[in-house]
Amino acid sequence: MSRGFDTERWTGLDGLVLVAAAAGVFTREPSLLLAAGLGVVVLAYVRVASIPEVSLRVERDLSDATPDPDDEVEVTLRVTNEGPRTLFDLRVVDGVPPALGVADGPARLGTALRPGATATATYTVTAVRGEHAWGETVVVVRDPSGAVESRETVDAETTLRCEPELAATADLPLRGLTSKYAGRVETDVPGSGLEFASIREYRHGDPIRRIDWNRRARTGELATVEFREERAAAVVLVVDTRAEAHVAPDGGAETAVERSVDAASVAFSALLDGGDSVGVAAFGPDECWLAPSSGVDHRTRARRLFATHPAFAPTPPDGAFFPSVALRRLRRRLASDAQVVFCSPLVDDYAVSVARRLEAYGHAVTVVSPDPTTTATVGARLARIERDLRLRELRRSGVRVVDWGDEPLGVALARAEAGWSR
Repeated sequence: MSRGFDTERWTGLDGLVLVAAAAGVFTREPSLLLAAGLGVVVLAYVRVASIPEVSLRVERDLSDATPDPDDEVEVTLRVTNEGPRTLFDLRVVDGVPPALGVADGPARLGTALRPGATATATYTVTAVRGEHAWGETVVVVRDPSGAVESRETVDAETTLRCEPELAATADLPLRGLTSKYAGRVETDVPGSGLEFASIREYRHGDPIRRIDWNRRARTGELATVEFREERAAAVVLVVDTRAEAHVAPDGGAETAVERSVDAASVAFSALLDGGDSVGVAAFGPDECWLAPSSGVDHRTRARRLFATHPAFAPTPPDGAFFPSVALRRLRRRLASDAQVVFCSPLVDDYAVSVARRLEAYGHAVTVVSPDPTTTATVGARLARIERDLRLRELRRSGVRVVDWGDEPLGVALARAEAGWSR
């Protein structure tokens, strides 16, 4: 047996009993004396009330443990009384992961439970990217009068893993640079490629297919055609995962960090498909670094990282963060010719400083900025104006910016690219 603790449900009853008893004595009213006697019985029960030892088995089943984003997953919670006594007032609250929204049904139940009996609750959650572990289930048991209760937790390990496919639904234009590997970034270096660059004097050993036979027919001289060489880019996708970046237009919308991770995953797949060497980093309290590389195994590692790394969790981080230290560490990891795609909502001036400093260090920086602002209130309109000013400051500094609103990412990229080409 466990004593539990007083719920104070019957607080004040002793005073009422004394008043009823005194009134019954002075008025010689039997009904008042009877009520006082019943009150004494209740008070005596409350003083000695106890609840049985709680022995519960909690089981949880998911209709799909590895769903796709936005899929609805049915959760079945079963609670079995393995103790020898009936639990007259049992209340159970399931430990739903904070990032998963309950779409249908309550994640709780209240019932009486005989020994060996099982109670079941069913509810539905909407899957979002990441690895989500259920917390402890809270169990509250009260005696029949509700005078005392016992509260404890029961753990039933359950994990839902949602790993979106890396789909190249939009192409990210890169800025010219050089690398020793063939790829798709145009350079000013003549060599092998598809776009014509120049004609030079023939040198011994030049491939026959690059000889300008038309010039040979006209002048009798041999000449070699040069094409604009395309070389691979080393690109690092940096996601702003600071607590400041976990903002959304409203309570039910995706946060800017979630949208930034989506943009980074799309860019990763597009760049990898284009032959570039791509890496991933997080700028926030939880350190994350995947060095630039390519290939099927690298794609698999990136997919798992985007889905399960704590840095990319949908909930704000609670650890300490020293931005200047994180920026220095990121700089040391970046190759001198690496391009940076910085995904950030630009909700404060420090995000602008990060992009400008990386550009100043010689890295070609492109900022993909999901817009979390609204015009619902005066404060929201002011926040939008401040963000617009930050976008202009970056553009004046020579940093390419993709302002991503409610439209698909591909539309925002196409609009930004049209502006860059003017």
